[in-house]
Amino acid sequence: MAQHVRDIMTAEPVKVEPQTSLATVAQIMRDRDIGAVLVTEEDHLRGLVTDRDLVVRALAEGADPQETTVARACSEELVTLTPDEDLDRAVQVMREHHIRRVPVVEGGEPVGIISLGDLAVERQPESALGDISAAEPNV
Repeated sequence: MAQHVRDIMTAEPVKVEPQTSLATVAQIMRDRDIGAVLVTEEDHLRGLVTDRDLVVRALAEGADPQETTVARACSEELVTLTPDEDLDRAVQVMREHHIRRVPVVEGGEPVGIISLGDLAVERQPESALGDISAAEPNV
């Protein structure tokens, strides 16, 4: 059984620059079948944007997806974990901050993302969330 964040995180996360358009980010999410992208500037983590952020923070407010940058929709006040932190700490962080995804940072650089789904697959694979998270994408 995995013990540390590095054991179950998604390594080599997708990163975009803050000036990337919402349309481009949405296409990346669709093409890679992912729900979150890290926003970085010169390998410095600036934010995290989810598919829900695109809809709630930008599209629902009337933003033009071709002209609006991801900087408008991303969460900038981030909680992060390191790869060597215990999985119990990841659960605690998600619970305390009411978040589903946490960037993983090592030496100041983003190296991964850990999600609620990752934890469910590892800890409760027979649960509904674990089962759904482990399923192949139905693209």
